[in-house]
Amino acid sequence: MARFSIKRYLPRSLYGRAALILLVPIVTIQLVVSFAFIQRLYEDVTAQMTQNISVELRLLLDIVEDAPTLEAAQKEVRQTAEALDMDVTFPGGSVQERQRFSDLSGRAIRETLAQQFAGLRAVDLVTQDKAVQARLETSKGDLEVSFSRRRVAVSNPHQLLVLMLFTAVLMTVISYLFLRNQLRPIRRLARAAEAFGKGRNEPYYPGGASEVRSAGAAFLNMRARIERQIEQRTLMLSGVSHDLRTPLTRLKLGLSMQPETEDTKDLIGDVDEMERLIEAFLDFAKADALEELERADPVALVQDLVANAQRAGKAVTWVGDVPDALSMKVRPLSVHRAVENLINNAVRYGTRARVSVTVLEKALRISVEDNGPGIPEARREQAVKAFSRLDASRNQNAGSGVGLGLAIAADVARSHGGTLRLGDSEGMGGLKAELVLPR
Repeated sequence: MARFSIKRYLPRSLYGRAALILLVPIVTIQLVVSFAFIQRLYEDVTAQMTQNISVELRLLLDIVEDAPTLEAAQKEVRQTAEALDMDVTFPGGSVQERQRFSDLSGRAIRETLAQQFAGLRAVDLVTQDKAVQARLETSKGDLEVSFSRRRVAVSNPHQLLVLMLFTAVLMTVISYLFLRNQLRPIRRLARAAEAFGKGRNEPYYPGGASEVRSAGAAFLNMRARIERQIEQRTLMLSGVSHDLRTPLTRLKLGLSMQPETEDTKDLIGDVDEMERLIEAFLDFAKADALEELERADPVALVQDLVANAQRAGKAVTWVGDVPDALSMKVRPLSVHRAVENLINNAVRYGTRARVSVTVLEKALRISVEDNGPGIPEARREQAVKAFSRLDASRNQNAGSGVGLGLAIAADVARSHGGTLRLGDSEGMGGLKAELVLPR
């Protein structure tokens, strides 16, 4: 049996939950006060005032019953009713039972009169809005009595409800404006953190309550530390590569001046391999470099990469329809580097590669498939880590490297707020790498 949970019905955003915290007490207080008002004022006060006028009605009944004749009863009851500010008709029989369903005080009047007088025939609260008409049974005929409703019910009772509702709405609006001003710094902090997660450096200044200011200052310090770390790593790898290139160049020059033998050929090949490794380290460092976002067409960028690979003699083909020109904010050099690494990996570990681009509603998906051995599902998470080489699944003899190709693509995707997904290629049987970038 499924367990009921109220959490699924609660708002997910902080703004919605704060508004709920604000509105629930106000609405609850309004309901409690309204119920107490109706219970006390509409019922109890009305019943008490009706009991007071019942004494006067009983006096009229006693006069009718004590009179020796009908004429004497008519004369005496009219005189007494005039003194009591009432209108009487005796004998009478025109008053019928009439009452509106929404008339709460009228219901209390009818019930109280019925309790006080066993001979109550009818109560009319509709024919005359501001008067109560009652028909009482006597031994000499029915006595009809009409008196002002203000004598048994509070006048204009709705004014309190209207005032209470107006005050509640006014205070809710004031509280809403105050709440919005308090939550605005939190939303600004959330947008700045989300933008930084997508590689954008939006301007942010701490504001709001002291706790929010502390969180904002901590975020700025964290962002500064991450940027310094990226910059220091890039500078370190750039410096190492620059320092290594000079002795490598001398070594390569010295080997080229030696007699050409099998040993010198192998040594020159080792030097070339070292240069490629240095370039791979630099590409990995540049993947995290804070390149500025700019408007570009990633579809045209991928088309250029496919064309360049074909001119280089690589078996790379474009599949599917070519999407229309698309303008979105990206880091062109980073995306170029990521897709180029995916294509190079595909033709390195397979013999053919296919590239396609799909424009989704909120994202752009760049797919690269090959016919190589692929990567087992259990090891795909490890494959996108830096310096990770899955030689057991990917043929080591097909190429050499330091395991940075997929890591660079994954870092570029994360810097754009996207992701790199690895799967199986249904059409080619190898690996399918999808670079998903948000639009």
